[in-house]
Formats: sequence, structure tokens, C-alpha cells
Amino acid sequence: MPDLYESASAAINVIEAELKSLGWWSAEPLPPEAYDFHKAFAMDTMVFSQWLQFVFVPRVRQIVVERDEFPARSMVAAQAVREFDGFPEASRLLSLLSEFDALFDR
Repeated sequence: MPDLYESASAAINVIEAELKSLGWWSAEPLPPEAYDFHKAFAMDTMVFSQWLQFVFVPRVRQIVVERDEFPARSMVAAQAVREFDGFPEASRLLSLLSEFDALFDR
């Protein structure tokens, strides 16, 4: 049975692939000031899909590599439901983010 790090790594790879499939993955980096956010999910400096790419995916990968501690809970899917309301093409991404969150429902 895979451990939490392996499961999170596999999940984040699929999430990245889905973001790319949707065309929501940018080849261009964000300006440095975009990382100076003060609201949850960086809502004050970037859109949610950017947060997924530039904050969430790298942070999960960092935790996996460093074998650091994951947060006790993940609520990324709940935010995604709010952000992607009205975007039926995001249904698979919502499912993937829900599966990611479920890794932490222990």
C-alpha cells in the first residue's frame, strides 16, 4: 500500500496534467509581487488556477521531497468548487482535487 507521500506525489502529477489539459497551465512565471499575497489561496494577487500551479503544486512537491509534515486537512476541493462554478470542463479537476483532499481524511 502506498504511503501518504507516494499517494500525494501521484495525485499532484495527475492534477498538473489536468491543468495542462485544460489549458490552465502557464509557461510564463508570475511576477514576484504575485507571491506577496495576504488572502487564502492568494485570492488578492492571482486567480485560483494560478495558485494551483504556482503555489499548491510546488508546495506539495516540496513536502514530498523533504518528507515534511502535511497539513492536518486539505480544503482545496471546496475552494475549487466555488472558483470553477459554471465551468463544466473543470469537473475532472474537481474530482482530482477531492481525491487529493481525501488523502488527509484519516
